[in-house]
Amino acid sequence: MDLYEHQARELFAEHGLSVPRAEVTSSPEEARAIARRLGGRVVVKAQVRTGGRGKAGGVAFAADPAGAERTARRILGSDIKGHTVGAVMLAQPVDVEEEFYVSYALDRAAGRFLAIASAEGGTEIEEVAAERPEAVVRIPVDPAEGVTSAKAAQIAAAAGLPARTVDTLVRLWQVLVREDALLVEVNPLVRTRQGRIVALDGKVTLDDNASFRHSRRAAGGARHDDPVEAAAAAKGLHYVRLDGEVGVIGNGAGLVMSTLDVVAGCGARPANFLDIGGGASAEVMADALSVVLLDPAVRVVLVNVFGGITACDAVAEGIVRALEAVRPTRPLVVRLDGNNAARGRAVLDAHRHPLLHRATTMGGAARRAAELATAA
Repeated sequence: MDLYEHQARELFAEHGLSVPRAEVTSSPEEARAIARRLGGRVVVKAQVRTGGRGKAGGVAFAADPAGAERTARRILGSDIKGHTVGAVMLAQPVDVEEEFYVSYALDRAAGRFLAIASAEGGTEIEEVAAERPEAVVRIPVDPAEGVTSAKAAQIAAAAGLPARTVDTLVRLWQVLVREDALLVEVNPLVRTRQGRIVALDGKVTLDDNASFRHSRRAAGGARHDDPVEAAAAAKGLHYVRLDGEVGVIGNGAGLVMSTLDVVAGCGARPANFLDIGGGASAEVMADALSVVLLDPAVRVVLVNVFGGITACDAVAEGIVRALEAVRPTRPLVVRLDGNNAARGRAVLDAHRHPLLHRATTMGGAARRAAELATAA
C-alpha cells in the first residue's frame, strides 16, 4: 500500500526525522487558516499517489494566506496523471542549501534490500539516474544486519552525502523495519542554510501482508484519489495505475512485475499492475478486464497467466466468458503457460474472437502487445 506524502512524513516524524511543519485539508477556506497558523508563506502540495506533481502543477508556493486559499482552490479537484486531487498539504517553506536523494527498496530477486542514494536529489533525479548512473549509488543491505551507523556512513560516503546525514539514514532504516515497509524514499532530503538535515518529501510503500499489525495505517490509506484504483479496490483486485498504454493482467505479483519489465523492454509502457492471484475464474477475469479498460490510456491488454493449481484450460474458459461479459473494444493479447496450457490455447483458438491475439511466450506476447499499442 502506497501512503500519501503527509502520511509518510508523519511516519518520518514519529521515528525522529526532521520534517517541516505541515497540515492537510480538502478545503480552500481552511487552507487560508492553516497558512496563517504556519506563518503566512507556505508550500501547497497536492496529495496524490504519483510522482511528478511539481511538473504537473501540483506543487506551488503561496506568499500569504489569501494566496494559499487561491492556490488550494486551483489544485483541489485537478487531475494529475489520472489522479484527482482530493486533499492538499500546506507546509512551511525551508531555506535549502543542497538537495539529496535517499531510499531503501526491497530487492526481491536478491533477497535483500538496496540503499539507493545520490548527492543530486530533487525533481530531476530520474534524468540523473538515466544519463549519469554513476551519480546514483546502490549498496546492498543485509536484512539481518540492517543499517548501523557504520553502514550509514558507508552509504553516505559512497554517495557523497554530508556526514550529518548518517543519523537520518539510520532512522530511515528504522522506519522501513518497524513499519513493515517495502520502500522508503526521501526526495529531496535537504541541508538547509542553517545546517539542518530535513526530509522535504517522502514516499512509503507498506507491505500489505503485514497490515494486520498496522490497522491505523491501513485505515488512513484506504481513500483512493484515482477512480480506476477505487474501482479495483471495490472488486478486491490488487491494482496500481501507471502511466503507459499496455494494460497488464497476471496471476502472481512476481509474474506481473516481470511482465511489466518485458513490456518496457519491447518499447512500450505498462499502464498498470494488476495481480488476480491464484484463482482466474470468469468473474475475476471479467472484473480485471473491466477495471483495466476503465483507463482511457490503455490501447491493448496483455494477459499473462502461468497455470499452477489453476489449470490453463479453466483460465481460458474464464477469459472467453469474460470477453462475452465485458465486450472490450481494444485488443487482448493472451499468453498461457503451465498446467494444461495446450488445452487452454485450444479453447482460445476455438473462440475466434476478433480482438483476441494469442502468444506462446511472455516475450512474444509483450512484443505483440507493443506492436498493437503502437498501431492503435
